[in-house]
Amino acid sequence: MLYIKRIKTFWIWVLLVFIALFFISSHLGGRKSWDPCQRLIIEIIAPFQKFIKGTVNITEELWLKYFGLINTHNENMRMKNEIESLRIENYQYQELLATNQRLQELLQFKNTTDYPVIAAQVIGWDPTGWFQSIIIDKGENTGIKINMPVVNADGVVGKLVSVSYNYAKVLLIIDQNSSVDCIIQRSRDNGIVKGLSSKVCLFDYVVKASDVRLGDMVVTSGLGRIYPKGIPVGEIIDVQDPPGELFKNIKVRPMVDFSKLEELLVILKEDPLASQLTEEE
Repeated sequence: MLYIKRIKTFWIWVLLVFIALFFISSHLGGRKSWDPCQRLIIEIIAPFQKFIKGTVNITEELWLKYFGLINTHNENMRMKNEIESLRIENYQYQELLATNQRLQELLQFKNTTDYPVIAAQVIGWDPTGWFQSIIIDKGENTGIKINMPVVNADGVVGKLVSVSYNYAKVLLIIDQNSSVDCIIQRSRDNGIVKGLSSKVCLFDYVVKASDVRLGDMVVTSGLGRIYPKGIPVGEIIDVQDPPGELFKNIKVRPMVDFSKLEELLVILKEDPLASQLTEEE
């Protein structure tokens, strides 16, 4: 109730101020200056008029700023959403460019082999964790079989060791159970590349008389049943000649980055021994 009374009192004063101002204005037309009574009224009413005008201006300014802030906020949100949308589209575009680049490189490799190939996508690593292997999205329904070689644009990835109807497992050359018959591209000396870690392989059974240098490229020899000849395997990064040993100790850095495997090619080259065993069965 007290609040309502204060509101009524305020509006009564406002009304009185306007009446007084109207009264003063109506008597100013024929006089050049105020008489003492008018001066007294002006001195009393002017502060109220000033207060009311200031209040109206402040209220109007706050009101306009409020709506301005709302509009600015809405506009900022709209622009932020557009920026986020454009950023996502840019990421997708960059990913498409990268994928296209990898596929172009695979296509170039495909043109260098006489064997038919089939493209595959890496869908996961071996869930057991016992072997350095990956799972691909191709299986028997596409014609692939056990021991077929798997490569990418950089070189040898591994071979198929398990195949189901829709999927297959690839044993990577960095696995310790893997072995690839290879030669040094420059000197033609041969040996066996075996897995050691994700970034280093051993090049075993290279005799001491062999001509081996740092930086030499190691490629598949084509002598085994699995891999065609001449596919890059790795680069020699360390050569040791221990006394009393028959072979050199050689380490090779794989050409393939096994932490970034995505698109691969399965070379449809059958293992002759596996084919014979299948026929006998």
